Amino acid sequence: MNEAELTNVSTKKFAIYAILIAGSLIMLFPLWWMVCVSFSTPAEASAAATSTTEFNWLPNFSNWRNYPEALRNMGSTEWLGFIDALANTIVITVLSVVGQVISCSLVGYAFARLRFRGRTPTFIVMISTMMLPPQVTMIPMFIMFRYFGWIDTILPLVVPMFFGTPFYIFMFRQFFAQVPEALVEAARIDGCGHLGIWWRIMLPMCRPVIAITAIFVFIFVWNDFLGPLIYLHSEDQMTLAVALNSFKNQYGDFRDAHWLMAASIVTMIPCIVLFFAAQKQFVGGLQLGAVKG
Repeated sequence: MNEAELTNVSTKKFAIYAILIAGSLIMLFPLWWMVCVSFSTPAEASAAATSTTEFNWLPNFSNWRNYPEALRNMGSTEWLGFIDALANTIVITVLSVVGQVISCSLVGYAFARLRFRGRTPTFIVMISTMMLPPQVTMIPMFIMFRYFGWIDTILPLVVPMFFGTPFYIFMFRQFFAQVPEALVEAARIDGCGHLGIWWRIMLPMCRPVIAITAIFVFIFVWNDFLGPLIYLHSEDQMTLAVALNSFKNQYGDFRDAHWLMAASIVTMIPCIVLFFAAQKQFVGGLQLGAVKG
């Protein structure tokens, strides 16, 4: 490779990196604005909403008390509203992740390894349900859960998660279909049934799929607002998303924007930490849906 070609390659790399850096800065700008507002005074928070020239674009960490003050005022009782919302969100999120991983992996294993009549049409019907928007089933499900007496409990948010989701079932099915048949036959010779093969062979091998499913479900359920708003009516049953919305309605003035941004950042922290902790599995799992079984 001569000097002109090297220069051309270097120029292309520089242009690509410049575009990526510029795009990253644009995407990170709202988060940086939230951090700056969360460490601002009421006057500075009001200036952030009305003028960009008078606002300090560097966070003033001496105003760290905005965070405990915001969490203390989230709810009618000091600290109790935030603690209840955090506990409810953790319980719902953990149960949802466990339910999705178990149910989707079981169904995906059945579609990949079991031979039964109507398997392909059933799989096609299941995949086709992804085209239905959730708003179509919202009212029938609410009527059904009200008939069961589950309103104002976490059951409508948790129980459906143990019946699988087509997208995650598809990913598990694609992965299980790639496992060599010889490995499955060896497990059968050793006396394993289908549940034993699923538990001892398949699940340990499909950690990337489990990771991507867990991350997606965690982020969706943690930030879900519509579901808890519909089914949870009591203040002690609220999740963080609903509690944050109530906090916004209570402290929606520009002068209280620093509290609102502080509470929002605290709510976002678990999702950010989870993404960076499982970034490698997250990127690797995204490629699974494109692999043919």
